[in-house]
Amino acid sequence: MRVRRISTALAGTAAMVLALTACGTAEVGGGEGGGEGGGEGGGDTITIGVKYDQPGLGMQEGNAPVGFDVDVATYIAGELGYTPEQIEWTEAASANRETFLQQGTVDMIVATYSITDERKQVVDFGGPYYVAQQDILVSADNEDIQGPEDLAGKTLCSASGSRSANNIVDDMGIDAQLREAGNYSECIQLLTDGTVDAVTTDNTILAGFASQQPDAFRLVNNPFGEERYGVGLPKGSTDRCEQVNQAITKMWDEGKAVEFLESNFGETGFEYEETQPEIEGCA
Repeated sequence: MRVRRISTALAGTAAMVLALTACGTAEVGGGEGGGEGGGEGGGDTITIGVKYDQPGLGMQEGNAPVGFDVDVATYIAGELGYTPEQIEWTEAASANRETFLQQGTVDMIVATYSITDERKQVVDFGGPYYVAQQDILVSADNEDIQGPEDLAGKTLCSASGSRSANNIVDDMGIDAQLREAGNYSECIQLLTDGTVDAVTTDNTILAGFASQQPDAFRLVNNPFGEERYGVGLPKGSTDRCEQVNQAITKMWDEGKAVEFLESNFGETGFEYEETQPEIEGCA
């Protein structure tokens, strides 16, 4: 799969605000032929976990979250027979996504939730609906870190529940010191005050933060690995998984996925992937 790079010239804060505002007004959700009052899933509402602190992906604005993941979740819910008014949004931090699904706190999670074999032991996944790559964010004046190999001896931040930092330390064998934070907003604050040398996670997430403060941060723009964003579902949700996959395919076929990407990242300089990733089968 070809994954396009992120431009080194990221737009400023105002551009991200415009992108997030566009997200809030984008036409989302199908639902043609969906059932009355909640579709095949039953019930009058559907509870969906998303991020509340990731610009361009899932960001709390007023009383509701906005972002690419929110648009995707709204579209899928529409194809399942739920109107936007029937969606109940819940903040799903990286550390509590599996727990929320296992305990029935949410019906699904669309929150930069990378599909991994380890996670598939306890939850099901629809998708992927997008494939990102991992990258690194550093202070704007830091020229020493140009790739993961330069993180040896450095302090690296990642959010609790994410495996991004482990990919570098465990899988790549790079001797970086890990600093875990509750979420990526906390990592950004630690980077700002010099407590950590770098933050690592998906390039989509880092692009959003970098575009908010382009004079403060530099995206290394040396992506590695793949992060396959899936729709998290409770274990044993085979039928729902197949419905979600049908909705994702339709979303790409109709051009809605690219529309959502453009409305959220078009002003940031992030050159997003425009081709649907290969759908994984449902167990």
